[in-house]
This record gives sequence, structure tokens and C-alpha cells, in this order.
Amino acid sequence: MGKDWDAVAEAVNTRLAELGMTQAELASKSRVSPAALRQIQHGVPPKTRRSPHTLAAISEALGWPSRHLEEVAAGEDAIGGQDRVKRLEDTVADLQERVRKLEEAAKS
Repeated sequence: MGKDWDAVAEAVNTRLAELGMTQAELASKSRVSPAALRQIQHGVPPKTRRSPHTLAAISEALGWPSRHLEEVAAGEDAIGGQDRVKRLEDTVADLQERVRKLEEAAKS
């Protein structure tokens, strides 16, 4: 069975948005070329076998365990439902804090 590159693309794009990280920042942090990241973000299957190191580097740069994207590509849910809820709660709390700071700055 082939890899689910659309699921990998969705996971990467969602995580980038959660972290407020750009593709350029991810490329720098993961040391993966912008061209390879573009393919991954668009769900483009590689013409040759993609190195497991590439997905591991991206996973780690996004704050996930190194095997996360490999597991997503294989159709496994590497992060369970409870962890996903906790992550979403943390993201919402972070966004609320950012809004609070912006509102305070606007009042000053």
C-alpha cells in the first residue's frame, strides 16, 4: 500500500498554522529544501523514494516525535485523541493570551 501524502500535507500545513511558522522557517529549522517542503505541503508523491530522514527532520522541526509524519504517511494516527485535544486546548490558550496582550497594547 502506498503512502498517504495528502494526510502528510494536511498534518504539516495544519501544524505550521498552529505554530505560526512559515515554510521558510520550517526549511531552515528542518534543513529540508523549500522545493521538497512545497511538494510535501501539496501532497505530491515523490518521484523516487523519499528519505525517512526528511520526514523525521520535518516532524522534529514541528515539535513532533521523529516518526510522526512517517506514521501519518502509513495511515497511522501517531497522536491519540486525548493528546490532540490537549494540543488544541494549549493552542487556544496561547491565542487567547496573544489577543489579551494585543488588546492591552492597543489601550496604551
